[in-house]
Amino acid sequence: MADPAMSVSPYWELTFDADGDPDGRRRDRLIAGAAERKVRDLIVFAHGWNSDRSGATRLCSRFFEPVPALAPTARLGFVGVVWPSMRFCDEPIPDFPRSVAAESARRPVLDKDTRHALLETFPGRATIVEQITRLLDQQPREEAELEEFGRLVRMLVELVPPGPQALFGADTLAEGVPQSEPDMFSAPVTAVCEDFARALAHGEPTDGTAGFTIPNPWDGAHELLRQATYYAMKRRAGTVGERGLGRVIGQLAAKAPEVRVHLVGHSFGGRLVSFALRGLPEGVRTVKSVTLLQGAFSHYAFASRLPHDTRAGGVLQGQQNRIDGPLVCCFSRHDSALSTMYPLASRMAGDARGAAGADVGRMLGDKWGAMGFDGVQAVPGTRAWKLADALRATLPTSGCVNIDASEVVRRGGAPAGAHSDIVHRELARVVLAAGRVQ
Repeated sequence: MADPAMSVSPYWELTFDADGDPDGRRRDRLIAGAAERKVRDLIVFAHGWNSDRSGATRLCSRFFEPVPALAPTARLGFVGVVWPSMRFCDEPIPDFPRSVAAESARRPVLDKDTRHALLETFPGRATIVEQITRLLDQQPREEAELEEFGRLVRMLVELVPPGPQALFGADTLAEGVPQSEPDMFSAPVTAVCEDFARALAHGEPTDGTAGFTIPNPWDGAHELLRQATYYAMKRRAGTVGERGLGRVIGQLAAKAPEVRVHLVGHSFGGRLVSFALRGLPEGVRTVKSVTLLQGAFSHYAFASRLPHDTRAGGVLQGQQNRIDGPLVCCFSRHDSALSTMYPLASRMAGDARGAAGADVGRMLGDKWGAMGFDGVQAVPGTRAWKLADALRATLPTSGCVNIDASEVVRRGGAPAGAHSDIVHRELARVVLAAGRVQ
């Protein structure tokens, strides 16, 4: 039977903790159920920024809904991957209810729903969340108080977490950039917050010249908290993918080798399913396609050589070759979360040299671009289509494929833009085409 809140059947839910450990009962039900139901094609969807199970389930249900009618003769199964991530509650998801608190709250005040999400995502840090909330509410004038805010944010997200997650929390090359302590934590907090405030106000970071005034740094403090939280979620997505989902796929392949797996990930969920490739046991070839929807990780992640440093490669270099099928990346120019804030935060997370005064377009063309804004980069042989053309074409059976989905992924308010506008029949068709599901 389908979950009462789920539009499709059979549906299974996979739940992971922050260290990538699965709920064993749910994992076992999936593996046994897929074999018993004689599932041929299993579509696995990983959410990005969601603060609770209900939000993740609703997103899965709405994305999956058109699939059975699009492939009426296929023996389909569906999986929703639920992992401890969060979405700031002032970011609207198109067609999803928006909380009253989020409607009435104005940056930099931290609304009650976001406070609750922080407490759920970072358990045991209630005092820190309370102090952060107070500072954002009061906006004290003293620079020392802003530095204290930065210290509290750093404590909240734990730059290098303890336990098994630490093994995966800091890559030798994080997204193709040498990894050390992020500048957003080590640079003067006032300067960092001013950078974020300018980006929010003008759509790109500036140096305060050419007519621009120096903003109130507290206007960017809320964004520092957001980006620091997402930095932690980004690390966590890789952990859950590699230590969690990749291993479960291997276990499923051992018990039901005839099941064809199709991985789909939104935002950091795209990073999660991509890192699952790195966690696959040797010889497992049951992943037949990977589809990334507004992927919130580096467009150089799969590159074997970086354009700006040919001695280095992306953190997932060559992992696309573990797919027995294509890696399809859907992107949109209307995704302002990835066009403006992602490159700015990535620069702050990985390079001590300032980028003040650099336009976002140049940064995207250089080091700091995201998959969901301009697709896979620096991977030879990558094919590219507009969405309408891709839906008429036969997609390649291997390699990387970029699909410009801007014609449908276009709705959403500030600050994320169209980042979460992924519930479209056309994108469901892309998933089926990528996996050759009939």
